[in-house]
Amino acid sequence: MALMDIVTLPDPILREQSAPVERVDDDLRRLVENMFETMYHAPGIGLAGVQVGVARQIFTVDCAKEGEEKAPICMINPKIIWQSDELSVYDEGCLSIPDFYAEVERPAEIKIQYLDQFGKDQELQCDGLLATCVQHEFDHLNGALFIDYLSKLRRDRVIKKFTKLARQKEKHAIL
Repeated sequence: MALMDIVTLPDPILREQSAPVERVDDDLRRLVENMFETMYHAPGIGLAGVQVGVARQIFTVDCAKEGEEKAPICMINPKIIWQSDELSVYDEGCLSIPDFYAEVERPAEIKIQYLDQFGKDQELQCDGLLATCVQHEFDHLNGALFIDYLSKLRRDRVIKKFTKLARQKEKHAIL
């Protein structure tokens, strides 16, 4: 297994539409292992392929609390097939937008269909933090970020801040 670099805002790949995974094979399972290792190391509770530079419809999640047994889930080519009318609000963050958090309102429950890392069809009913996490990662597959749920003014400030940080990193890398 290997740690992967996490892509951060304003990298344009984060706004790309992810392509479907065409084949579930050993190479894909290695990617999944590396994504889990990267997600746990970060530390985070979700990671989409696009966040590690792989614009494919795949993400990993694990919402187990500290001290609980790990509960890793890999979702390939997911489709949300139902969502509740009831909404919930969570304070979200993102490994691609480090150290920034904001309250986001999303459906409280969803049902999602996907392939697991062995190519088997799965269906999962999610609520609470897992529903929020899955929707957050699902958004990544469509080039959406949690900051898109914020006001334009607040979103623009965040983008401007991360664009400035990226320029500073680039400048220091050249020196």
